[in-house]
Amino acid sequence: MTAFATSDSTTKYAARFASRAAAGHFREQQGLLLSSIGTGTYLGEPDARTDQSYTDAIVAAVEAGANVIDSAINYRFQRSERSVRSALEELARRGFTREELVICTKGGFLTPDGDMPADASEYFNREYVTTEILREGDVAAGCHAMAPRFIADQLERSRRNLGVETIDVYYLHNPETQLGEVPREMFNSRVRAAFEFLESAVAAAKIHFYGMATWNAFRQGENEQDFLSLAAMESLARDVAGGSHHFRFVQLPCNLGMTEALTRPNQSLDGTRVPMVEAANKLGITLVASAAMLQGKLSRGLPPFVATALGLQNDAERALQFVRSTPGVTTALVGMSRVEHVRANLSLVGVAPASRDEFSRLFERGKKA
Repeated sequence: MTAFATSDSTTKYAARFASRAAAGHFREQQGLLLSSIGTGTYLGEPDARTDQSYTDAIVAAVEAGANVIDSAINYRFQRSERSVRSALEELARRGFTREELVICTKGGFLTPDGDMPADASEYFNREYVTTEILREGDVAAGCHAMAPRFIADQLERSRRNLGVETIDVYYLHNPETQLGEVPREMFNSRVRAAFEFLESAVAAAKIHFYGMATWNAFRQGENEQDFLSLAAMESLARDVAGGSHHFRFVQLPCNLGMTEALTRPNQSLDGTRVPMVEAANKLGITLVASAAMLQGKLSRGLPPFVATALGLQNDAERALQFVRSTPGVTTALVGMSRVEHVRANLSLVGVAPASRDEFSRLFERGKKA
């Protein structure tokens, strides 16, 4: 499949749901219309049954109004990306074009191919060391690399796995993993080199945008070892490619149990400390929330004030509604490996996100609870 998500085609996609999607479900970012809920593909066994289940779920999600699909090369040993490919092929048969969909994936963690090899050391030595894709010092924490040679290799594998010529958003996956072993100056040098490669991949039409998918980095206090400054990362991209750089997406956890992106003023911008949602907005970077339901932990047992503030039918809906309503968050990712998950979660397509006033009242009630 050629091409990538475009303004015209994502607008066409949103128009398919004009009679079903509530106002605010589709959001314009980076010249595209993105759905407020996206499909995650992280969990599950690396087996054929789960492969097919994910494929069916992705197809159902796109047909229900979610055009953001998120994966990573290491998810289920590359099998999740291949499930996405199968879903794209089926969606094409059903009349959806590649350009309507925002396909995102990640690279950085070493991963086997398909299943765990009997001798993992032999596999990685054969695949990466003897080929000099990885060289001495490239791997941190025994599992992570972002040397340009490695990212180039992983990008090509992801393009093949996904069956696309161009990936819409390619993330460096949890780059903060390296900060436990690598001095910050060296880390910044490695990020800059990775950005240089990723800008070249944009020029070659292998990716459209790039970013960072993180867990701790942008939520931490600035004195923590694995903290990252968004302004510093954007400055590296600006050094590489000027104001027209393509470092335009950041993914980080945001949910009812992890609200730091909204509530922790850990980012310094123009001499002022602000939370991530504000820093990202000012820097022109789109925020995507991962772990919207914290792998199901927030789907039940929420405090009563959440139901009072948000209404809806159940705690799973309320948890997802919270994230998609968070000011500054464009898309809330939720793992959906079964069609029944899709049907439950995407009932919210027809529900407007909470207004800023409603969201503020939720926070006030939370402080008092």
